[in-house]
Amino acid sequence: MHVLIIGGNRFMGHGLTWRLLAAGHRVTHFNRGSLQDPFGPRVERLRGDRTTLDFRNGLAGRSFDAAVDFAAFKGSDARDSVSVLAGHVGHYVLISTGQVYLVRRGCPWPAAERDYDGPVMPRPAEAADVSEWEYGIGKRDCEDVLDEAWQKQRFPATRLRIPMVDGERDHQRRLEAYLWRILDGGPVLVPAGDDRPVRHVYSGAVVRAVASLLGSEKAFGRAYNLSQDETPTLVELVGLLAELLGAPSRVRAVSLEAFAGAGLELRMVSPFSSRWMSCLDPGLAKAELGFRHEPLGEYLGRIVSSFLAHPPAAPPPNYARRQDELALFEKL
Repeated sequence: MHVLIIGGNRFMGHGLTWRLLAAGHRVTHFNRGSLQDPFGPRVERLRGDRTTLDFRNGLAGRSFDAAVDFAAFKGSDARDSVSVLAGHVGHYVLISTGQVYLVRRGCPWPAAERDYDGPVMPRPAEAADVSEWEYGIGKRDCEDVLDEAWQKQRFPATRLRIPMVDGERDHQRRLEAYLWRILDGGPVLVPAGDDRPVRHVYSGAVVRAVASLLGSEKAFGRAYNLSQDETPTLVELVGLLAELLGAPSRVRAVSLEAFAGAGLELRMVSPFSSRWMSCLDPGLAKAELGFRHEPLGEYLGRIVSSFLAHPPAAPPPNYARRQDELALFEKL
């Protein structure tokens, strides 16, 4: 199988590439080439910006058995994919997001595929929410283009919706932020009163699901949620991380007003504390695709082991004001 990967030059895209290569598939990357990759001559590289004519020119006359698109963020991106790849790809997979549900009015919790349709919320007034809202709206536009392309011309697309992704090479270093705080012996501050379930997905589970899905005609024109099964609270999740590190759990709840009064941005102190964290129901993917996710403790153990075996040279940027967090705790 010859697979085109659009974007995907980060940890999940790398994981998928390695898996496809190991299975004997041929892989072509299309991205801007701004980041180095470890694949050497194993992959073909097409350089360009998918939002420009580079996309059409770079793929003109090319055909692929499958394509996986990590970099479609607007409806125009999906329209370009349909225009360029229609008749030249056996299966197109869009990596979408659970935020397509979060921008809906009255989003169910957890959200299932049947909950997609419905009116969306207006553009938020808070500047901090605008980029998240735009992301969800943009992904909805992508999905709607692909759904229409399937209905009208049988463009063979599948949409995979994923929540927060945890993995060993997460360049955004979100879960890692909690590990640094646990290991420094101080309290991990979380917002008071937030007992919503935390339902993420492991990068390795997504990679397996994508690789096994490619070429599956039963998935054409369909959308599926992928996520873990467990639904711990954030406090329980931090406790599990502390246990895996062999450290006591020192979680402390702090009011939003106290965070604001200290000039601390909540998402920098606790990256998993956000209204933009989706909670998905993976039941349909389990029933129709045979999707199975490893247990929470198992995949977190892999991430923690990787962190301890290859510790980063410096903490993540969201750890920069740790002393102010500790000062806030002492004040309270």
